[in-house]
Amino acid sequence: MRAATVTRFGGPEVFEIVRRPDLVPGPGQVMIGVEAADVLWLETMVRSGVARDHWPHRPPYVPGNGVAGRVRQAGPGAAANLAGRRVVAHTGGQGGYADQAVVAAEDVSLVPDGLSLTVAAALLHDAPTALALFDVTKVGAGDTVLVAGASGGLGITSVQLARARGVRVVAVARGAKLDRVRELEPDAVVDSARPDWVSQARAVLPAGGADVVLDNIGGDLGEASFGLVADGGRFSSHGTPSGRFAQVDRAEAERRAITVTGIETVQFARPDLKRYTEQALAE
Repeated sequence: MRAATVTRFGGPEVFEIVRRPDLVPGPGQVMIGVEAADVLWLETMVRSGVARDHWPHRPPYVPGNGVAGRVRQAGPGAAANLAGRRVVAHTGGQGGYADQAVVAAEDVSLVPDGLSLTVAAALLHDAPTALALFDVTKVGAGDTVLVAGASGGLGITSVQLARARGVRVVAVARGAKLDRVRELEPDAVVDSARPDWVSQARAVLPAGGADVVLDNIGGDLGEASFGLVADGGRFSSHGTPSGRFAQVDRAEAERRAITVTGIETVQFARPDLKRYTEQALAE
């Protein structure tokens, strides 16, 4: 098998394709012939080395926490009827950037007919997170949701989910990615590259503000978006592409009866992760 191996910390040039022995599934495991791997922003940060104080990965290692493909072999005690089936699975943190991956049979999810393996792989992380965030923030009929950082994987999925749920959605993005966001037909698009973006957002939100703000960015943008939450609303501070989580004034949140949640709400137990994954694939 081939594995895309990080040989040292750095940019994409640190990858080398390394030949390794084929994997053999153990008891209760299956071996997946990988056709697509989910590539995450976090994985690029770990590979660069800037997150080495927070993550245990040390070169050489094979990144990849999500794969899609066909089950090529079932180990002892694994359901034999999985052989040949199209599946997705989380790998447990590493090993996905390879031709083969071994995972627990109970952790695989079947890919519905008509859904490509590439799309299924892309849904593996962002879609369960989006579904969970909508549950945590109790998005319901009549709500207005502002998605800060609507052009990333989680943002795009969140905008699509809001549309599917029939709620009003305001998408905040910037630069060339604005055109991609507009293709999803949110109720309004706000360009966060403009210095007056907060005023733009207020102009398209209800008078009191958004019922729910999903902060996929953090930092200054996330903190500014907190000011767009209506009294009694919900604010999810889970994004860090800016380099840090948004710092929310808890006293202000309490005074305005705003419920603030963070990244801890989307750290899944295995059964919950599988449930959300299968819901995402079905939807």
